[in-house]
Amino acid sequence: MVQFVQGAYILSALLFILALAGLSKHETARRGNQFGMAGMGLALVATLLLVLDYLGTDYFDQGPVVVGLVIIVVAGAIGAVIGLRLAQRVEMTGMPELIAMMHSFVGLAAVLVGYNTYIETADFGHSDSVHNAEVFIGVFIGAVTFTGSIVANLKLSARMKSAPLTLPGRHQLNLAILVVSALLMVWFMLSDGWVGMAPLVVMTVLALVLGFHLVAAIGGGDMPVVVSMLNSYSGWAAAAAGFMLGNDLLIITGALVGSSGAILSYIMCTAMNRSFVSVIAGGFGSDGAVSGEARDYGEHREIQADEVAAMLKDASSVVITPGYGMAVAQAQYPVAEMTRKLREKGVDVRFGIHPVAGRLPGHMNVLLAEAKVPYDIVLEMDEINDDFPDTDVVLVIGANDTVNPAAMEEPNSPIAGMPVLEVWKARDVIVFKRSMATGYAGVQNPLFFRENSQMLFGDAKDKVNEIVAALG
Repeated sequence: MVQFVQGAYILSALLFILALAGLSKHETARRGNQFGMAGMGLALVATLLLVLDYLGTDYFDQGPVVVGLVIIVVAGAIGAVIGLRLAQRVEMTGMPELIAMMHSFVGLAAVLVGYNTYIETADFGHSDSVHNAEVFIGVFIGAVTFTGSIVANLKLSARMKSAPLTLPGRHQLNLAILVVSALLMVWFMLSDGWVGMAPLVVMTVLALVLGFHLVAAIGGGDMPVVVSMLNSYSGWAAAAAGFMLGNDLLIITGALVGSSGAILSYIMCTAMNRSFVSVIAGGFGSDGAVSGEARDYGEHREIQADEVAAMLKDASSVVITPGYGMAVAQAQYPVAEMTRKLREKGVDVRFGIHPVAGRLPGHMNVLLAEAKVPYDIVLEMDEINDDFPDTDVVLVIGANDTVNPAAMEEPNSPIAGMPVLEVWKARDVIVFKRSMATGYAGVQNPLFFRENSQMLFGDAKDKVNEIVAALG
């Protein structure tokens, strides 16, 4: 049985690798998800068989064994029902905070596994130093992931201000927690039995505080990177749990998630011209209010939906740059219909996607794919930026910070240096917004006041529908 399970674990690991490979392209993303689901299903079945083999048939007459099996089956069933229910109810706009909450579950699981495995060894009065190190590190990562993910969930769901928590000497506080935790680890590794519970508990409290503070100190503009980094943390927490449980597949899976999340976070920081270490340490972020250089940009101009439709009919090239506002309005379906009608009229329509558009990496790509927008006309920022000077009309639908010229023109802006979609270089720019409010990073956008920019106020979905109707 053990050999069969190990073979199943190897196959599951290969399926997880194929899942990551599939998710690297739009065309293969669905297949990648299917590989991932198959790998996880196989892993769960193999693990259950391993548990049954470990217990042995002779033990089934014992009440505790039966109770344990019932608990496993019931817990799995409850988790499946909750997962299916969430998948049916949660909108795409709620996916970032849902994912953050799921990361917190992984962190909590690592903490509970760590305490459980240590308590088991403590009963024997002697613990192995290497095993103690695994427990300590696993609990530390899990605790940081747990509270950090909860704060991210609260910020993304607007139940907590996106303003960064800037405590005096906050970096020194983080460093002090790390140093004290390292000293506690030495104490823990040298302890036998229940004596080691004291440093473990103290470290857990410190790690919970560190996780809260790290994410609370990061502003709204950098939250997409934080979500990605928390994904990495949850992977390392899972890997640590794998070491504690002696489960090779959990180690492999955790390492895949942890490394891929870290790489994605680094790529996003590069795209935002941010220091990876500084973002994670809470060195960047805005206060959620109008910030940057206080300037009078002049007056904005308004336009109506029928005028936009007439402008689009006369255009030969159109670029659409979506943002979180499109997700909130659920405007992806009318946007896809507008795209179809324009292409039928011979208009070259493409989409420009900023790496951190929305609240989650790939957020806009998923929305457009959901609305059946052709993959080949959805381009990344570096693929579309050089084409804006030759574009007739740009439609900015719900985007703000990712199209803000202040990033390039105002050195004192909180988003200074961040690469953005240079939409202002097009002949005409139409900005879909509910109001003149600032974006998630709290930075005023001079694009709204440019001579070639006009504002279309109202719900994005309603306005796009009006344009579709006017296109005929």
